[in-house]
Amino acid sequence: MKSTITRTIAVLATSDLHGHLYPTDYRTRDERDIGLGKLASLIRDERRRHPDLLLIDNGDVIQGSPLAAYALKNNAEMHPMIAAMNGLGYDAAVLGNHEFNYGMGTVDNVVRSSLFPWLSAGIRPQGSKKPAFGRPYLIKDLNGIKVAVLGVTTHYIPKWENPFHIQGLEFHDALETVKEWVPRIRREERPDVMIVAYHGGFERDLETGEPTENLTGENQAYAMCAEVDGIDVLITGHQHRLLGTHLHGVAIVQPGCNGQAIGKISVDLVREQERWVIVEKRAELLRPEHGTAADKTVLSSSGDLEDRTQAWLNETIGRVHGSMSLSDPAACRLAEHPFIEFIHRVQLEFAGVNVSCAALLSESSNGFGEIITRRDILTNFMFPNTLVVLRLTGEDIRAALEQTACYFVVGPNGSPVVNPAYLEPKPQHYNYDMWEGIEYTLNLAEPPGSRVIKLKYNGVDLPGEKELDVVMNSYRASGGGDYLMFRGKRVIREILIDTAELVEQYISGRGFITASCNHNWKVVVEANAPLPKIAK
Repeated sequence: MKSTITRTIAVLATSDLHGHLYPTDYRTRDERDIGLGKLASLIRDERRRHPDLLLIDNGDVIQGSPLAAYALKNNAEMHPMIAAMNGLGYDAAVLGNHEFNYGMGTVDNVVRSSLFPWLSAGIRPQGSKKPAFGRPYLIKDLNGIKVAVLGVTTHYIPKWENPFHIQGLEFHDALETVKEWVPRIRREERPDVMIVAYHGGFERDLETGEPTENLTGENQAYAMCAEVDGIDVLITGHQHRLLGTHLHGVAIVQPGCNGQAIGKISVDLVREQERWVIVEKRAELLRPEHGTAADKTVLSSSGDLEDRTQAWLNETIGRVHGSMSLSDPAACRLAEHPFIEFIHRVQLEFAGVNVSCAALLSESSNGFGEIITRRDILTNFMFPNTLVVLRLTGEDIRAALEQTACYFVVGPNGSPVVNPAYLEPKPQHYNYDMWEGIEYTLNLAEPPGSRVIKLKYNGVDLPGEKELDVVMNSYRASGGGDYLMFRGKRVIREILIDTAELVEQYISGRGFITASCNHNWKVVVEANAPLPKIAK
């Protein structure tokens, strides 16, 4: 009787770590069950269980935490996340969109200091057919089992990123890149296991296949599973979702963000006619618990840098007259709040215009207390967005307000509630905008597309053809969040300094800032309200 040889390999994947090495809430310094330090303990446990193991990061690793910001601002010899990943023996990493936030010099330094390759098949130097960062895929031999890992990055990066940061690069369609490379790797390398690590997410509901967003191409993971033969495992990210399941026969994972979890795929294979054949795949998420200790060896590589970061965060930048404390993020979207008014004041001053569009970017924002530290600024303005001034018409502004009004629906008791489309599959509270420099009213009792019942500029109805220069963050100016009316509009000015730095300059230059609101907008639910006035 012929014996059957069976083997199991394990694939571990992190994604969207966003600079979170320590299990620290940087607002309070409390310990949380996040961060690569805690995941490192799980990784070491898995290595003991599985001698045949592959460890991959799926992008957005160097940006997002105060530690990462301090390291980049002060030109640390090695980024703390890269030092930790080197120590943990990562096999490969994929470039995410946030790797480009600080320009090509930073990307090159990160790639050079990594003891593992960075993969991205679809990012190329202009006019070249070769990948910009060395190789499109990795071949790994796990004790005789041949594994291929193709790295792919969402090609939507030029829609958001400062063009100076990606100068000289071309971003090719991720789905088409996978369609090109998977059969090629299958044909030329003949791997036993084919993995695609894609810094992008799912554009459709995993159960119904119905679109969950406008099919812009930002996320294409569903199509990859449905349309590309030969993928065994698909690692995803970008959307910060927690997924471990199967789709169209492909094992898929997405491990959240900030070190919430590790995606694990176990692949069982049997030996048949001198080939390894997959017989089963299991996808799951491994999450640190409150009792999980952070790996001291991983943390020690950046201990001094963390101490300096904490001291830097505690520096006082200014003070507030009145209250800018934000206890209920939802409330500031129904009635103007002094903290949002403050964001507008900063944007208007540095842009030199009269109209501003802004959003509360994080549900963890607490606004400002009486004393403002750098910690307060960075935890409220964690994204390295810059400001853009667009020339818009009154018609564009009305269309943008109608898009914003879609954030709400009327609940069973007649009060506004968040539209479920902004909660699943990914929370998108940051896609609700508030405006300064115009006066407007949104009536949620009206059908979508007809909710702007008041729109004035300087006290008179805003004509559809009138042009105004409007400042907003770079993500929104690119049309991000389905604000398609902003795409292709004339760019009047770009302020190429991170918003957090502008806020710090604004506060430190004054010492004191005052909490105030002019209540130029409101949200109502009024049946039989007057029809909206559209100025001619």
